[in-house]
This record gives sequence, C-alpha cells and structure tokens, in this order.
Amino acid sequence: MATNVETLSNLERRMTISVPLQPLEGQIKQRLAQISRTAKFAGFRPGKAPMGLVNQHYGNQVRDEVYSAAVEESFGDAVDENKLRVAGFPNIEHKPFDAASAVLEYTATFEVFPEVVIGDLSKVKIERPTLEVAAADVKKTLDVLVKQRVSYEPVKRAAKKDDRVNVTLKAFIDEQEVESTGDKGIDLVLGEVGRVATFDDELIGGKAGATKKFEITYPADHNPAQLAGKTVGYEVAFISVSQPKFPEIDADFAKSLGVEDGDVEKMKAEIADSLKQEVAKRVSAKLKEQVFQALVDSAEFDIPRVLLGTEINRMMETTAQNLKQRGADVSSIQLEPSMFEEQAKRSTKLRLILGEIINKNGLHANADQVRAMVDVFAQSFERPSDVVTWYYADPKRLDEPAALATEENTVSWVLAQAKVTDKKVKFDDLMGNA
Repeated sequence: MATNVETLSNLERRMTISVPLQPLEGQIKQRLAQISRTAKFAGFRPGKAPMGLVNQHYGNQVRDEVYSAAVEESFGDAVDENKLRVAGFPNIEHKPFDAASAVLEYTATFEVFPEVVIGDLSKVKIERPTLEVAAADVKKTLDVLVKQRVSYEPVKRAAKKDDRVNVTLKAFIDEQEVESTGDKGIDLVLGEVGRVATFDDELIGGKAGATKKFEITYPADHNPAQLAGKTVGYEVAFISVSQPKFPEIDADFAKSLGVEDGDVEKMKAEIADSLKQEVAKRVSAKLKEQVFQALVDSAEFDIPRVLLGTEINRMMETTAQNLKQRGADVSSIQLEPSMFEEQAKRSTKLRLILGEIINKNGLHANADQVRAMVDVFAQSFERPSDVVTWYYADPKRLDEPAALATEENTVSWVLAQAKVTDKKVKFDDLMGNA
C-alpha cells in the first residue's frame, strides 16, 4: 500500500492511497467460488453452474464489496501509519481504474481534530458564591408555599389588588373585535405578573354585576407583538369578586407538605435542609458556568467544519422537537443554520477542550463516583432503590450519570488550578428571585 498525504488547510487533509489489486482479485475469486456452491440458475443443479455465469450475475456485486472493504481497511491503516486523528467521515473519490497499473487508487479528503492547547489556568479568576441559609430565607420560602395554596372566597365589595375577579371580556382595535371570552367568564388575579399593570388598574374597583369600558395603549415592545404599540378598547362585565384566603401555618399545613406528624418546627427544618441542597446546586452551577467560560476563553483553535455542522443539525432538531411539543406548527417556522452557529461553535469548542483535559489528566469518573451520581438522581423519587436498580439494569443508562460525574471531576480539576475567591451573595440573587 502506497500513501501520499497533502495538507489542504489547517485542518483539511487529502490522502492518495494505492492498494495492490492482485490480493483483491484473489478474494473476489474466492467469494465467487463460495457463491457458486449454492447459487441456483435455471437449467443447472445447485453448485454446477459455470463460473462464467456466476461471475456474470454476481461479479459486480462481489467486486464492489471487496473493493469497499479494501478502501475501509487501507484508509484506517493509512490514518494509523500517519498518526492522524480524523474528524467525521472522509470523502472518498476513486481514480479512473487502470488494469495495467495493477492497483486500486483513490483519494480520501477529510478533516483532522485540532491541537487543543489550554492556556495558563493559574491566571483564571473564579468567584465562588457563598451563602448561609437563614431563618428569613426559610420564612420567605414558607410565604411562597402559602401563596401557592391560596383559595378564594366570594365578597360583595369592590375589587382590590390581589383579589380574583371573574369577568367576560371583549377587545377591539380600530373598532374591530379582536378577542372575546364569549359568555363564559375568565378568572384574573389583580396584580399578578404577566399583564400590563394599567390593565389591572382599570379592573380595580369593579363590583359583581358592573360593566366597564376603557382603553389601553400597549408599549412598542409588548409581547405578543400583535398588540405592540396598539390602542385596544375593552368591554368588561364583572361576574364575581373573590378575596384570597391563605392557609394558616399549622399542623395541617405541615402535613400537606409531607410532614406526617404535623410538627411545624420539623417542617421548617426540612425546608431549611431543602434550601441548603438547592443552594449547593446553584453554587455548583455558577462555578461550572464560570469554569466552562474560562476554558473557552483560554484556548484558540480552528473547529472542524464537520463537527460544527453536526452540532448545528443537532440543535436544529432539538429546537424543532421542543417547538412541536409546545404545540407550535413547525412547518411554518423556518429554522436556519445561521441561527445556531455561534452557540454551536461554543459548545463544540468546549467539548473538544473538555475531552483534551479529561483524557490528558485521567479524569473519567470511577465506579464509586458514577454510583454517587445515580444516588443523587434517585433522591427525587419516592422509591430511590428502584431507580438505582433501573439504572444498573442496562449499562447504557449509566452514560448520563457517568458523563456528569466526569464533568464534575473536570470542574474540580480546573478550580484546583485557578484563583478562586469566595463572594457573599444574597439569597434572592442566587436563587434568581431578585
């Protein structure tokens, strides 16, 4: 086998490979001989047909199979011989066949993986959020839980903020009706997030049986866009007004949260433990986010087009599936590769960097670390032991926890190299409630 390697660009290579035909012709004859033993042809008993007839019917197919196998094997050997790391699949082009040359010659054009050189991580600065869960944080969480369990009771007074009103509604733009609830009323909680405040302000003061007309001019950046910058007229009929009734923080409330004996203090302790676990998750996520960005910033190299294209296609397919699950008409939405290119570049670059660090430093998760990650997954289920059994019933199911555990190893390794400083943060800032 003869090989010639050309460098077409930083990552693109072209190999010209010549494979001797004589051994291949021997393989072809051997296969045809095997076929002749069982091949059935009209007028001949099985195994008695002339080789010329067998060759006529099966020769091209067998030749293609042998040549394809020879190309695959010789390409792999040439790659190993030249110590190339091929990214994706090669584009194979056969040279015009010349029997006199006694060789099968072809070219393989492909990309190679880039050399990934990580920068000096000792200069990387990472801020680790620090937070002690306080009684005030537990109270704030309790308040949220209380509000989630709100009920409403009818009142005869005028509606005020936080009341729930049941109304029928018609909307008009340029005197043309654009929306109507019909005769069926809808419930609106006055002051809740999601509507322009001026709309709810108009409903405050309404009473059951009353009607009201008013106009709202929506901001230019309003969503949905069909109302942006428009003046909309409304006709509202009030059916009922109800005031919120919040549950008491007592034994019944504690039981509703899963505390069997209704011990309120035990409930608060469990909430505190849950918050501490969530804080730990958020801190871990913040650290991982900073580490990944630092890694992306620390290395500069070309990304193989084939890997980038694969990642773009994956993102497009995932986006289309998500839109479909939300009920969107995917056929009416034009997803373009350019929409995903920058994000795909970053994720592909990061994956190459992580792979380099993991392989170079032996950071693959061990069995104990994988099991610990499986246990974390199982904690959120009613029967954790069943979940653990499910994961270990099929080795492929361990791929995700193994990947995440390896990722954690990598983050820890980078943090050990970087300059990490603690930074106190507020509960709401860390939890995204600010």
